[in-house]
Amino acid sequence: MGSGTGNDKATPTSVLQPALGTALRDYTRGELDLAHAALGDPDLHEGVHQARKAIRRARAVLAMGDGLLGPGAGLVDRELRALNDGLSSLRDAHALVEVIDRLLKRERRDDAREVLQRAREAAVATRTQVANVATRSDPGLVSRRGMLDVLRAALTALDWSRPTPAGLRMAIADSDLRSHEARLRAYEGGDDDDWHRWRRRVRRASHQRRAMEGVGLAAPEASDRFDKRTTHRLGEAQDLALLLDHCRRDSPFSKDDRDALRARARPALQRARRRIARQVAERRDACPTD
Repeated sequence: MGSGTGNDKATPTSVLQPALGTALRDYTRGELDLAHAALGDPDLHEGVHQARKAIRRARAVLAMGDGLLGPGAGLVDRELRALNDGLSSLRDAHALVEVIDRLLKRERRDDAREVLQRAREAAVATRTQVANVATRSDPGLVSRRGMLDVLRAALTALDWSRPTPAGLRMAIADSDLRSHEARLRAYEGGDDDDWHRWRRRVRRASHQRRAMEGVGLAAPEASDRFDKRTTHRLGEAQDLALLLDHCRRDSPFSKDDRDALRARARPALQRARRRIARQVAERRDACPTD
């Protein structure tokens, strides 16, 4: 069907690789640009939330190039992780308020609403305190934005000539395997850390698929056939786990309110996790792998 000329042959991988690497580098730099802009958002808490998501997406690309991008990749990744960890207290303080707001929307009992309203007032006060500490030590988050500038520049020095389409697909397959193993641990043990690890690994694999599609490559289908509803339910379960976590360590809530919140959240979390396990099992039974 071709003319027999060299132009009709598939483009050699050696020609594709530099273009692919450049696209991946630009994609990753774009995520750090988004993070930089978000940290300048007048809405501190929304800005931190969006910045942390963009940094996670950038780290997911670096993980796909693990071992290929050169020794500097590990350094950039460690600094990005440290930056995100340093923003976690701001995010957690705001996330707690958001969790309570979502519970208030669903709650109809007056006595339960009173507990949640008191909890919200305490959570808002803690959020304000955490924000004040962060902005006093780093006004406008300028030092964090400066670090992003440095790390963005460092991306240019990495060896982006080595990633290949096949290598990226293998990296996603590895992420899928880690996600699958984390799911089994979560089902068997039920520990909060295990469930959170599963959610993180599902999220990373999703970010990596997004990156592949962002540079014009078809991403392989998820082996666990994860859907948005399950991802949403994992988020809801994480909400309840976060609320419970704030009922036992350095809690902003009174003892009576902690007891009431635990009595509500513990069985709700158990039900949520059972629903997640059942839903994933049903999807796998309906769509068996070849």
